[in-house]
Amino acid sequence: MTKTFKWFSRLYLTLIYLVLFAPILVMVVFSFNASKIGYYWGGFSLTWYQELLNNPALVKSAWHSLLLAFVSATITTAIGGLTALSFQRYDFKGKSVLQSLLFVLMMSPEIVLAISLLALFLLLGFQLGFITLLIAHITFCLPFVVITVSSRLSSLDKSILEASRDLGASEFTMIRTVLVPIILPAVLAGWVLAFTLSLDDVVVSTFVTGPEFEILPLQIYSMVRVGVKPEVNAIGTILLVISLLGLLISQLLLLKKR
Repeated sequence: MTKTFKWFSRLYLTLIYLVLFAPILVMVVFSFNASKIGYYWGGFSLTWYQELLNNPALVKSAWHSLLLAFVSATITTAIGGLTALSFQRYDFKGKSVLQSLLFVLMMSPEIVLAISLLALFLLLGFQLGFITLLIAHITFCLPFVVITVSSRLSSLDKSILEASRDLGASEFTMIRTVLVPIILPAVLAGWVLAFTLSLDDVVVSTFVTGPEFEILPLQIYSMVRVGVKPEVNAIGTILLVISLLGLLISQLLLLKKR
């Protein structure tokens, strides 16, 4: 009975992993396919990666995406780090409400958030483009950064901070020399997470972008409307590698101990 259960559990896990990762594996393999006729294998080739570099529209969209992800992740990390620090160190009126709103924002469907942001921008008379994209990406990335930094602050030994104050350190000196080095891995992990979330967003970006600032995920979406082109497999593979690197770096930073 025990052997049968182990065999069944292994088979079940194998099927789950196949369902999850088989499509990704197919995309990666066929990104090196020399043939451009559907999913017929025509030999190993780097042709489609070369085609990407020779496509100015895709290159421009990629730079737009990287710029947007970098700026939004940096601003989000600054705001999220200070917010997490405020939640951890200070008690103020409405604190529990603000914390709950962050979870509501994180749990809200993307389509609801996208429509809400679009309505707000139209009401305020904003021209859709880089600024509206930046505000939108900061909005949906903020809860993840706050939670990441808060998890590190919750495990912080407060006696370390009290000891620095007892030794004569000012508030600013204590934050600069003691607090920041301790929470820096979590802050960097939050930045990487925000960068990755911003880089591959489609739903929210579709609603709040303008024709003058096109980003790579939307460019890919427009390419696959009439069928999956070979270049799309190459783009997907590159984005997969970037996402995996970001995930790996964030996990390493979270596990890092001072």
